Amino acid sequence: MRTTVGIIGAGPAGLLLARLLHNAGIDSVVLESRDRAYVEHRQRAGILEQGTVDVLREAGAGERMDHEGLCHDGIELRFDRTRHRVDFPGLTGGRSVMVYAQTEVCKDLIALQLEEGGPLLFEAEALAVEGADTDHPRVRFRHAGVEDVLECSYVVGCDGFWGIARQAIPAELTRVFERTYPFGWLGILADVPPSHDELVYARHDRGFALLSMRSPSVSRLYLQVPEGTDAESWGDEEIWDELERRFETDDDWTLERGPITQKSVTPMRSYVHEPMRHGRLFLAGDAAHIVPPTGAKGLNLAVGDVVTFARALIHERETGSADLLDAYSATCLRRIWQAERFSYDMTALLHRAPDATPFEDRLQVARLERIASSRAAEADLAEAYTGFPFG
Repeated sequence: MRTTVGIIGAGPAGLLLARLLHNAGIDSVVLESRDRAYVEHRQRAGILEQGTVDVLREAGAGERMDHEGLCHDGIELRFDRTRHRVDFPGLTGGRSVMVYAQTEVCKDLIALQLEEGGPLLFEAEALAVEGADTDHPRVRFRHAGVEDVLECSYVVGCDGFWGIARQAIPAELTRVFERTYPFGWLGILADVPPSHDELVYARHDRGFALLSMRSPSVSRLYLQVPEGTDAESWGDEEIWDELERRFETDDDWTLERGPITQKSVTPMRSYVHEPMRHGRLFLAGDAAHIVPPTGAKGLNLAVGDVVTFARALIHERETGSADLLDAYSATCLRRIWQAERFSYDMTALLHRAPDATPFEDRLQVARLERIASSRAAEADLAEAYTGFPFG
């Protein structure tokens, strides 16, 4: 089997890249180790930056998003029982975000790929990337119990942190930057309408909490918990009681409760792999970088990576110049490190460290008060949250 771009992984990054290439008349093959049902139902991110929304629309994948997604013009910060709303459009010149789950993005892109695009092979396990530093890289894979080889001009690894693409970059050429956090997020899905029409980020002496949503009838909520917590060790009423404590305010706001349909614990880490390119192998998304979910950047960074690659490949085809492909890693990393900074800052701002001192607690509140009282500080948060430019 031969193609121009071999894409490993059918998450949002790999699927969007295939769509962008298809629209530009460039052929690709997508290899996904899981089955279609798994890809369409794995719960991940739910916040799309303005740039991601625009790219999906331009790619022809925005119709259902625009019909079912929830456009949000701000977030609410809570601390010391007070509430402060951050107005995104007013601070950024009109930008906002969209609540639309990664599962739905994948469903939309899969449907388009199967209807219009090149081969999308589910249950096709990539085994190795070979010849990355040659003009003809290959992906060895197993599909339907048979080993095969995909001959490519380029390989893009969108196969996540545990994928095989990154392993093809020699260790002596790489640098890894990472940080693990001593807490995680206990997340729940609940069949109850959201108790607020925008996301609520709460800083509390007992720990961070986040009120989010998946739809007008399904709430997504999170609690900061110690690292290594077992989700099943928390009872349903215990979770609701703790959420109420952390979201408490001095006004008459109330948290609506409902049946919890899913519980899970998300570990928190920051990770960057440099470089993101070796020869004709390019890394995108979680294969190259991970951010704590506080800044809602993970999926959006992956979109930025594949947009950068697609633009660079189209540029080479139209001009004969590989300059943008050569600059791929440096171009992506500038945006990635700004997102890493923002996600780290948001995490440090809102989470209580296990060994936090009263001095550090008071500094957190002072920083939140600064955001609430300074348009410049508030605008810095809004600009980062709604998204850094691609490229």
